[in-house]
Amino acid sequence: MGSEKFSALLVHAHDPMPPTPFEVNAAGVAPAPAAPSARPAVAHRPFHVMAKPIGARCNLACTYCYYLEKTALLHPPDSGALRMSDATLEVFVRDYIAAQPAGAEIIFAWQGGEPTLLGLDFFRRVVELQKYYAPGRTVQNAFQTNGTLLDDAWAAFFRAEKFLVGISFDGPKLLHDTYRVDRAERPTWDRVRAGLSALRRHAVQFNTLTVVNRRNCRHALEIYRFLVEAGSRHLQFIPLVERRPSSAEAARGLDHAAPPGVRTGLVAPDAVAEAMAPECAAPSRYGEFLRTIFDHWVQHDVGRVYVQQFDSALSSWLGRGAAICVHQEHCGRSLALEPDGSLYSCDHYVYPEYRLGDITTTPLVDLANGEAARRFGDAKADLPAACLACPVRFACHGDCPKHRFVSTGAGQPGLSYLCPDYLGFFQHIAPAMQTMVALLRAGRAPAEIMKGRYGTS
Repeated sequence: MGSEKFSALLVHAHDPMPPTPFEVNAAGVAPAPAAPSARPAVAHRPFHVMAKPIGARCNLACTYCYYLEKTALLHPPDSGALRMSDATLEVFVRDYIAAQPAGAEIIFAWQGGEPTLLGLDFFRRVVELQKYYAPGRTVQNAFQTNGTLLDDAWAAFFRAEKFLVGISFDGPKLLHDTYRVDRAERPTWDRVRAGLSALRRHAVQFNTLTVVNRRNCRHALEIYRFLVEAGSRHLQFIPLVERRPSSAEAARGLDHAAPPGVRTGLVAPDAVAEAMAPECAAPSRYGEFLRTIFDHWVQHDVGRVYVQQFDSALSSWLGRGAAICVHQEHCGRSLALEPDGSLYSCDHYVYPEYRLGDITTTPLVDLANGEAARRFGDAKADLPAACLACPVRFACHGDCPKHRFVSTGAGQPGLSYLCPDYLGFFQHIAPAMQTMVALLRAGRAPAEIMKGRYGTS
């Protein structure tokens, strides 16, 4: 699914100058790519790119997926852009490395669609190019997959090249197979479990991403315990928030509504329920889901299991700002790259009107730092009055603009569909967050909270 991301990817990476052509680098690799152009300017603000070299192509047809429709919208069959070319891949690897200031790890993210459809040789080439353009530097790769095509060959490669792998897993079999089906509408749980077993046999680092939807939202602890027992120690719980398309959007080939504008495309509060896609959880269910897991986690698993939403919240309480983009004050620094070289403002905004340009004709760093990208990121701070007066604004910042389609009055910015969920969640966890902040500032581990009034262990 297009929204699948790792918290680890929020660390922005940096690198030195690339070597000249044919120079043998620190890894002893000497490919012969085309001579690089002049080094792009170093980004004045770090940015991250989610690369989708297979676009929206996938071997599954998950009922709730918003990305499958992008193939017809962006890449018609005669476009020849259903797979990233070697030339475009090299431009991306070279310029992404060169755009980062030196001194930290370089982190690439690979997603789809389903990236395993590209085959192992594509990613062997990725690693070859990375070693060539970042000699002697630490380069990390994060790879999001539905897990159904993973086998020992993939797992051995991931282990050898130290890939971090994210597996989409919606819980136990009956919950997972409700919406995560293949193109023949067959269940996928058994294949995902087999893929996960291959990763574990080869000791590959992995985490899990779970889409919280109408079917599984009432099974929070069952899902959490299942994932932990399956070996996951880094978990993400992503809310499914999709609307039915308008007649005009359906005519464009869309199965879901496009994101709203700041003050346009909004839905009256009494019409929201009817506007939602049927797979979405009812209002407040996502917040209840998070609170249920948090209450168990804070008593038993702090320091042992890492939940992205909890880690991000702790960062906000520490005054460092949220670690995930939906809760940051501004956005626009997490870009999405399609196989034809088109760069978009965000994974959730891969529509023609949000296309920033083509990395094969305009330097990546210029697109990332351009006026269109800046306007997009700054618009996130345009909040309705309810958000401006909210006691947990510092931790929420209005949620993702894609979710802000609830009208708050004429001329006012939209409110997030998840506003009641996040308000209740952040207020619920505030005492525990304050305790963990106090522990950290005293030089002690947050896990000590489990010895206090929040737990018995």
